[in-house]
Amino acid sequence: MNGKRLILCAFVLTHQYIVGSVIGQTVDPDQAKQIFGVLPHVAENPQNPVTPEKVALGKSLYFDRRLSKSSSISCASCHDLTMAGVDGLSTSLGYRWQLGPRNAPTVLNAALEFTQFWDGRAKDVEEQAKGPILNPKEMAATKELVLQRLKSIPEYVDAFHKAFPEEKEPLTYDNTAKAIAAFERTLLTPSRFDQYIAGNASALSEQERQGLSTFVSVGCTTCHNGVGVGGGSFQKFGVIHKPDWLKDLGRYEVTKNDADKYVFKVPSLRNVALTAPYFNDGSVWSLEEAVKTMAYAQLGRTLSEAEVKNIAAFLHALSADPAFVVSPPTLPPSSLSTPKPMP
Repeated sequence: MNGKRLILCAFVLTHQYIVGSVIGQTVDPDQAKQIFGVLPHVAENPQNPVTPEKVALGKSLYFDRRLSKSSSISCASCHDLTMAGVDGLSTSLGYRWQLGPRNAPTVLNAALEFTQFWDGRAKDVEEQAKGPILNPKEMAATKELVLQRLKSIPEYVDAFHKAFPEEKEPLTYDNTAKAIAAFERTLLTPSRFDQYIAGNASALSEQERQGLSTFVSVGCTTCHNGVGVGGGSFQKFGVIHKPDWLKDLGRYEVTKNDADKYVFKVPSLRNVALTAPYFNDGSVWSLEEAVKTMAYAQLGRTLSEAEVKNIAAFLHALSADPAFVVSPPTLPPSSLSTPKPMP
């Protein structure tokens, strides 16, 4: 048995023991800490160290519409940081008003997840950041166009040298993605639930504590565990009851393995109360309805109205502290040599 499998088995056994010990009683802060862990300040990546210079550059690039073919779409267009990292649409609008095939997940805390996109086709946020810019339905640019525009803006040329000081030619497409990813690795959102995990039992209301206990006891934490309250595994949607509306084949589109049909990355539930609509197609707008759907589809359980309300109350406690605000940067001006937007 390899090391990763041993770690997974150990986690499963520990998780089952913790869950078994709290069924029918309140999950206290120490037990919650064992199930979910402690939110870090930054989601570090040794292959892409987070530095102030890299984050500052990445923040500008994240908001800069000039990375798109039409100069009208940025990362922030679909992942709006004033809307909990989403756009509030079932599927996002891209180049020439094209609709994407799946709901845009939140960028907040995304760097904590073990893989990216609903189907897990990108291993991390560094790889993920390369995709939408080149996707013909999203930003529709090319690597050449992105570099041509960035190189025409002196402030960006200087910023790339500061962010990647050891490289002779730092302004590359890979480094563009690394800078955006470094910024995203700082977008972690502490919540009242993290205060509870830290030992402040009064951080959650009585209903929220009941919701947490129900969330654990009915089995939600089988998938929604870890520091992201999800985001750590692939699971089949509809383990017990497949929703009639589910048409998307999920990870199968990447692997072409029949076992991966209707398999998706388990999303993080941090900020879930702020990120409607829900599911891969953005078809459900009510948090309570999403809770009911997941309990029935994944666990074969029909929850009572009280259980649904309590779980939803707990999920609201996962919302970012109101003090978490990311103000848009002042972007460097285009120069006379900056290529014009393409129709």
